[in-house]
Amino acid sequence: MEELHRETLEPRGAPATLNIPSPRSGPPSPGLACSGSRSPRSPGPQESSGRTGSKWVRLNVGGTYFLSTKQTLCRDPKSFLYRLCQEDPDLDSDKDETGAYLIDRDPTYFGPILNYLRHGKLILNKELAEEGVLEEAEFYNIASLVRLVKERIRDNENRTSQGPVKHVYRVLQCQEEELTQMVSTMSDGWKFEQLISIGSSYNYGNEDQAEFLCVVSRELNNSTNGLVIEPSEKAKILQERGSRM
Repeated sequence: MEELHRETLEPRGAPATLNIPSPRSGPPSPGLACSGSRSPRSPGPQESSGRTGSKWVRLNVGGTYFLSTKQTLCRDPKSFLYRLCQEDPDLDSDKDETGAYLIDRDPTYFGPILNYLRHGKLILNKELAEEGVLEEAEFYNIASLVRLVKERIRDNENRTSQGPVKHVYRVLQCQEEELTQMVSTMSDGWKFEQLISIGSSYNYGNEDQAEFLCVVSRELNNSTNGLVIEPSEKAKILQERGSRM
């Protein structure tokens, strides 16, 4: 009994021991971390750009950054941007510290050009001049956009030179029962302008037949065979009379 009692008793104040299995004996305890382990490191900006470098291109246009795909920038195989994406050795283009291509152009007009390459439509804000877009389109050598902008500029110039749109007027007199048919059978280009009641001049039995003057108009070119045609004075007088009624 005395020997058994000695074996079971431990001296007070002895330090507790913790047995850690060796790496070969089995996996470490989930609550313990090895001294040489490190947490996963997030990829840096250069590594991230390297993974997507085959698809995305970063541009520094006049100090403003743009991000687009190679598919968009290579839409026109003869353009400056296509050669840039292909890293043409004849094209001298530097990169900044972020890896973006440096382009010394106006970033305000590059936005509409980039959107045109994306969806094929030219959308301009009111404060942007079409001449500015044309200048940039010629620099980037985007032939389809150059043609489109030139057509817009030409149309605007023609519209300005023609001045305000002129109209020719007709005044048609009809009875109430004829009014619907007359309006529905007007020839192409004629538009209804005004309906003026002139009272009832005819009496068939006990029913009065109201009469109307119907004013119609159509657009007129500035000149026809060199003669400028103005609206008739009668049409103007009838319109003024109708507006007062």
